[in-house]
Amino acid sequence: MNYSEASKILQVYTLEYGLIGILSKSCRNMKSKLRSVSRSLLSGTYHIYYKENGLSTLIGVDVIHPYSKITTDLERVSYASYLLDLTYQVIKQGTDDSFLSLLEATLNKIEEGLDCRTLVNIYEIKMLDYLGVLPSLDGCAVCGNTTNIVTISSDKGGLLCGSCFESGVDKIVSTKTIQLFRMYYYVDIAKISKITVNPENVKEIETFLEEYYDKYTGIIMKSKKMLKDVKRLQIESKQE
Repeated sequence: MNYSEASKILQVYTLEYGLIGILSKSCRNMKSKLRSVSRSLLSGTYHIYYKENGLSTLIGVDVIHPYSKITTDLERVSYASYLLDLTYQVIKQGTDDSFLSLLEATLNKIEEGLDCRTLVNIYEIKMLDYLGVLPSLDGCAVCGNTTNIVTISSDKGGLLCGSCFESGVDKIVSTKTIQLFRMYYYVDIAKISKITVNPENVKEIETFLEEYYDKYTGIIMKSKKMLKDVKRLQIESKQE
């Protein structure tokens, strides 16, 4: 965010101190050496004057990942912005766990050009664990049965077996979608080299996650509307 006439306050997620505010003095001046590094979507070693109870001050940044491919592509930057927004909201919920490496791995894969929608879905599922509201993915959310799993329900909190499924109440999803949910939770994003997911499975996963986040997290993000607009444009362009 802009601060005073020419400065900015940066929100930086760090290994050492978690999320901290850093003042980048005069970085909006054209000749400032801090201008190019005082922006979103930048990974690096930040040299600062650290202040525990207040704003730290930025000295300089040794850039590790500028994410130049993300920042020059509307689709990628929309998904990455949503990712940062979600991360910020999860941190605000008070989790003490560090998931910086997970965030970096996801951004790196988006930078490499892997499917943004699937990567964000994987990240969303993993964030539910940090929030303490992970759906039941190893057995029926109602009775605990590990066999005859027929669907996944946002209302009932996870997988459902045939005995607990209510016709006309619970939605049916494909067997592949159920398998993908479990795989997404356990997969190491840093090791993914290729992503191929049927659009119908993607749609079912996204629908569940949107309903589940609304029901169990209370997280509201402005970036979600932008992301929906981008998805709509993607669908329209494919139809043409």
